[in-house]
Amino acid sequence: MQLVDNETFLTQVSTLFESSAKSGSIWLTHKRLLYEGGDAHISSEGDNIKEYPCLVRVSDGDNSKFSTIVKPADLERFHAAYGTLLKASMSTLRKRDKKREKQRQEDAARKKRRLQEEIAIEGPKRGAGRRRRQRKMKQAAKLEESKKRAQEREEAKAKARAKAS
Repeated sequence: MQLVDNETFLTQVSTLFESSAKSGSIWLTHKRLLYEGGDAHISSEGDNIKEYPCLVRVSDGDNSKFSTIVKPADLERFHAAYGTLLKASMSTLRKRDKKREKQRQEDAARKKRRLQEEIAIEGPKRGAGRRRRQRKMKQAAKLEESKKRAQEREEAKAKARAKAS
C-alpha cells in the first residue's frame, strides 16, 4: 500500500476509475485513523475533544493500492473533491439486469399461483384410469406439503418482523 498526498490520491482514483470502466472492480474504504498506543474514547468534557484524521484507501484488488491521510482541517475540501470525482465516475457503472429480475418475479408469482390451485382427483379406483388417479393423488399430496412449508416460512418471517420492531 502506497501512502500519497491528497491531490495525488484523487488523480490516482480517477485513473483507476478510467481503467476499470469496461471491466473490473474498485474497493474504496474510508475510516478514522487511530494511532497505536492511544485508545479512542468519547469524553463528556467539551474542552478535551480529540480530532482524528481519516484514512482513505483505494484498491483494484491486485495491482494498485493507494491510501491517503486526510487531516481534520482539510476534510471538507477533500470530501468535496472526492464526492465530485465519485459522482462523475458513477456513470461508468453497469446497469442492473432488469430482465433477470423480472423473470424471477414472474417465476415466484407463477409458483404462488400454482400453490393456490386445487387438484381435482377423479377417475375410478380400479380399472382403466387408476394410474392417472394415483398420479393426481400424489400431486395433491405434494401440493399440500408445499403449502404447509410456504405457510411455515410466512410465519417465520412474521415472527422475525415482530421481533425486529
